[in-house]
Amino acid sequence: MILRSSTILFYSVVLIQLFASQIDAQRSTSPWQTLSGDAPLVIARGGFSGLFPDSSLAAYSFAISTSVDGAVMWCDVQLTKDGAGICFPDLNLGNASNIQEFYPNRQKSYAVNGIPTQGWFTIDFSLRDLSNVYLIRGILSRSEKFDGNGYAISTIQNVATQVKPEGFWLNFQHDAFYTQQNLNMSSFLLSVSRTVSIDYISSPEVNFFRKIAGRFGRNGPNFVFQFLRLEDFEPTTNRTYGSILSNLTFVKTFASGILVPKSYILPLDDKQYLLPHTSLVQDAHKAGLEVYVSGFANDVDIAYDYSFDPVSEYLSFVDNANFSVDGFLSDFPITASASVDCFSHISRNATKQVDFLVISKNGASGDYPGCTDLAYEKAIKDGADVIDCSVQMSSDGIPFCLSSIDLGSTTTIAQTPFRNRSTSVPEISSVGGIYTFSLTWAEIQSLTPAISNPFKDSLFFRNPNERNSGKLLSLSEFLNLAKNSTSLSGVLISVENAVYLREKQGLNVVKAVLDTLIETGYSNSTTKKVMIQSTNSSVLVEFKKQSQYETVYKVQETIRDIFEYGIEEIKKFATAVVIRKSSVFPSADGFVTGQTKVVERLQKYQLPVYVELFRNEFVSQPYDFFSDATVEINSYITEAGINGTITEFPFTAARYKRNRCLGRKISPTYMSPVQPGGLLTLVTPQSLPPAQAPNLVITDADVIEPPLPPITAKAPTSTPGTPSTKAQAPRGQTRLTLSLLLSISASLLLM
Repeated sequence: MILRSSTILFYSVVLIQLFASQIDAQRSTSPWQTLSGDAPLVIARGGFSGLFPDSSLAAYSFAISTSVDGAVMWCDVQLTKDGAGICFPDLNLGNASNIQEFYPNRQKSYAVNGIPTQGWFTIDFSLRDLSNVYLIRGILSRSEKFDGNGYAISTIQNVATQVKPEGFWLNFQHDAFYTQQNLNMSSFLLSVSRTVSIDYISSPEVNFFRKIAGRFGRNGPNFVFQFLRLEDFEPTTNRTYGSILSNLTFVKTFASGILVPKSYILPLDDKQYLLPHTSLVQDAHKAGLEVYVSGFANDVDIAYDYSFDPVSEYLSFVDNANFSVDGFLSDFPITASASVDCFSHISRNATKQVDFLVISKNGASGDYPGCTDLAYEKAIKDGADVIDCSVQMSSDGIPFCLSSIDLGSTTTIAQTPFRNRSTSVPEISSVGGIYTFSLTWAEIQSLTPAISNPFKDSLFFRNPNERNSGKLLSLSEFLNLAKNSTSLSGVLISVENAVYLREKQGLNVVKAVLDTLIETGYSNSTTKKVMIQSTNSSVLVEFKKQSQYETVYKVQETIRDIFEYGIEEIKKFATAVVIRKSSVFPSADGFVTGQTKVVERLQKYQLPVYVELFRNEFVSQPYDFFSDATVEINSYITEAGINGTITEFPFTAARYKRNRCLGRKISPTYMSPVQPGGLLTLVTPQSLPPAQAPNLVITDADVIEPPLPPITAKAPTSTPGTPSTKAQAPRGQTRLTLSLLLSISASLLLM
C-alpha cells in the first residue's frame, strides 16, 4: 500500500511521539573556539536522512524532534521544468526516488559540469508529474524498510509550512546547469524568500552569489561558499577549489562562511588513519569566515583513530585545544546534538552522572588483539571498571588469558610449524582446531596474537596497524597488571571447558585459577573485586565451595523469560548474571521488536545483570540505535536499567557515564532511550520482519548440572614439547587435512 502525502503529518506526529516531548535544552556553557563563541551548529542534511528517505517530511520532523534546540534543516534545491523548487538530494531523480517505475522511458542524458550523465532529471518533469513519485533511500547500504511508505517529494514551501524548521538552509549546487536549461535559480530564490524564512544559503558556484549580491538586507540569510573536492573546478573562475582555498579573503568578499569536506581539516592517509590537522579553521576564522563541515554520517567508514565511534569523530572537530568548527552537516543529527551538548568539554575526571560497571571483553579488543598487554592497558586507560581474562590452559598446566581455546582464531599459528598440532575435538567444536592444551606455555608465548574482525564479511577491519601487536599474558601477569592499577575496581575471570580439560587433558583449571589468585595476593579480603564467570553452574558451585569470590552465571542463549524457580536455583551458586543484548531487546531484520522482563526479574532477586556484547561498529546494532553505540548504551542503561556493560570498546561506555545531559532534571530528546518496537510501527507493512520462533525460557532444569568430574590423568605424549607433538584427544581423531589448513589460512588473510 502506497501512503499518500496527506498522511505524512500523521507519521511525523508518530515519529515525534517515539521520544519524550521536546524541551528547550540548554547548550553547554563551556567556551567554544568557534568564530562567534557559540556552540557549533547542527545541520540536518535532508532531515534525519541516515534513517528515512532524504528530504522527506518524515526525515525533517524526526530530525527536529531528536536534535538540539536551534538545529537547522538542510534542503538541496532542485527545479522542475515548470520552475517549482523541490527539496531533493540530487539532480538525478533516479538516485533517491522510484521515478523509473512511473516513467521508465523518460531517461535522458545531460552534461553536468562537463560530464555526460544519464538519468531522470528534474528539468524534464513538472511538479504535477512528480505527484505520484515518492522518495526512497538514496544509499543502498541503508534500510529499505521505509521505501514503501509513499513519502512525497516536497516543495520548499511545503517543508517550511508543514515542518516549521527553526533554521532553514537552502543549498543551490547546480546553478550553471539550470541556467543552461533556461531555468533561473537566483530568481526562484528571490521569489521564495518572500514567503519562506531562509537562514542560510550555500552554493559551490561564485557566480550564483554574484547574482544575488545586494538582493537581501542586512538581516538576510548567511551566505556560505561550498567547497567540493580540492581537484574539482569551480565553473565561474575555472580555478580548482584547492586554489580558491588559498585565497580566503576573496571568498570573504561574497560569503560569511565556508562549507568544506571533513578531509579539508582532518585529512587521512592511505590507510584511513588521521594526519595532523590543517590550519584551515584558524585561517578561515582569521579571515572572518565561519567554517561548516560536511560528510558526517554514522554508517560510513571513519578514521581508525575513532574506533568506529561517531561521537569521538564529532568531538575531534570541536573539542580540542586548537580549534572548533562552527557547524556540522550530518545525516544523523541526534549524534551531532549529543556530541555538542552532552559530551563536549568533559574531562576524564568529570563527575559520573550514572553508575554501572564497565567490564571489558578481552580488554580493549576492538583496538588491539584481545587478551594482550596492550588491550588490557588501553582498557584501563579508557576507564574500564573491570578487566576480564578468559582463562585457557597450556599443555604444561599454565593458566593464561585468551578469548578462545582455539589458537587458530586468535593468533597467527597457521603460519608457524605448530600448524601440525591441529586436532578434532567434538566436545569443543564440530571443526578441527589447534587448541591451547596442545602447546606448552613457552610455545604459546612465541606466537603472534591476531586482532579479531567479527564483521570482516561487511568489510569492516579493526585497527590494521596494530592487528598483530602486543603479547599474551599468563593469568598471573594479568592479575598483577590489574592489582597495580588504581582505577580498576576488580577483575572478571571466565572459566569454560572445565569438564573436558579435567576428563580428557588431566588439567584442573579451577585449582589453577584459585592457586594463581592466592599467589598474586588476591585473597578473599583483597580490595579488588574478583568475579568468576562461567556458563556452567558446576564450575561456579566448585568455586563457591573453595572460595568467597563473587560468582557470575553467564546465560549463553538468547532468552525471552526466566521462571522464578530458575532464578532461585541460580541464586544458590551465583551472585550476578550475564545475558545477551538480545535477551533484553530482541530484534528481527535489524529492528528492535520489544523488551523482555528478564532484567527486571533477575534484579528482583538482587542479582545484578551485566549485558554483552557491546561493540562500536554500526553493523552490530539494530537500526533503532541510529548506528551510534552511545545511543545503544543509553537505551540499555536508562530504559532497561542494566547493571553493567561488557564491551570491546570500554572508552565509549566509560565516557557515557560522564554525560552531562544525564545530570539534568529532564534529559533532552537526543538522550532519551529508544522505544522498543517503536521504529517498527513506521515500517511499510509489507516490509515487516516475519514472525520469529520464540526464544528460550529458562527453568531450573536449564541451570542444574552434575558436579565436576574427578581429574583423569592424561597419557604422556611421545615427544612432548617438540613442534611435531600432537595432543591426545580421546573420542576424536588427530588429523591434519588440507581443508583445515586452507580454512585457517583463509581466516588469517581476513584478520
